[in-house]
Amino acid sequence: MPQVALVTGGNRGIGLGITHALLDEGYAVAILATRPEPEELLAELRERGEVLYVQGSVAEPESHERYVNAALERWGRIDLLVNNAGVAPSVRADILEAEPESFDRVLGINLRGPYFLTQRVANAMLAGRDERGQTDGVVGTIINVSSVSATFVSTNRGEYCISKAGVGMATQLFAARLAPEGIVVYEVRPGVIATDMTAGVKEKYDAQFADGLAPMPRWGTPPDVAGAVVQLSAGKMPYSTGEIINVDGGMHIPRL
Repeated sequence: MPQVALVTGGNRGIGLGITHALLDEGYAVAILATRPEPEELLAELRERGEVLYVQGSVAEPESHERYVNAALERWGRIDLLVNNAGVAPSVRADILEAEPESFDRVLGINLRGPYFLTQRVANAMLAGRDERGQTDGVVGTIINVSSVSATFVSTNRGEYCISKAGVGMATQLFAARLAPEGIVVYEVRPGVIATDMTAGVKEKYDAQFADGLAPMPRWGTPPDVAGAVVQLSAGKMPYSTGEIINVDGGMHIPRL
C-alpha cells in the first residue's frame, strides 16, 4: 500500500509540480480542484502512479468531507496533506478601494478553507493512528504552501497578503497543537514562481529580477517548490515542526 498524499489544487501550476514529484516518490495522490476532470492530464498522471481526482472547492466544508472520505475509501489512510490551492484577487485594487467581496473570496479560499481542511485531515490521521495502535513516531505530515507575501507588502492586493500571513499563523497553531500527537506541520513560502497566476505580471517581474529583486536572478518554477515539499514529506526531520522553508531565490534575505 503506497503512502497517500492529498494535494489541493494539484492539477495546475505549483500544485501540479507537487503532484508530479510525489507520484515520482511513490505516493498515491488525491487532488481536489474546482475544474471538471481533466481527462488527458489524469491519463498522463496515472502513467506515473495512482491518482484520485475530486471536483470541489477548498472553500467549502462539504467538499472537504467528500475529498477526505474518497481518499479513505480508496486507500484507507492519509499520510500527507499539502494545502496548496489558492487564488489572487480577481482585481488588484488599492487597499483604500478594495471590495469586501474580494476580501471574503480570497480569505475563504486561501485561509479559511485550508484551516478547516487541516482540521478534518488531522482528525483522520489521528483516527488511523488509533486504529493501528501506533504510540510513537510521525503519524502524518501537513505542509502549507504560503507565499513571501506573508511578510512582503503589496498594497494593491492586501487581501492576498493577509491571507498568507494568516496561513503562517495557522501553521504555527497546528504545529503546536499536533506535535504531541505525532503530526508535523511545515510552511513552504514560494517567491515569484512562473505559473498561469503570474503570467499577467511577467514583464513587471522580469524587470525586477534584472534590477536585483532576489540574489538568484531568475523566476522560480513549480519543480523548485515541489522539491521542498518532497524533502519535508520524507520524514527525515521527525524532531522539527512549525518550520518555514523559503523557496524564493533568497528574496527574504534583508540586503543593503
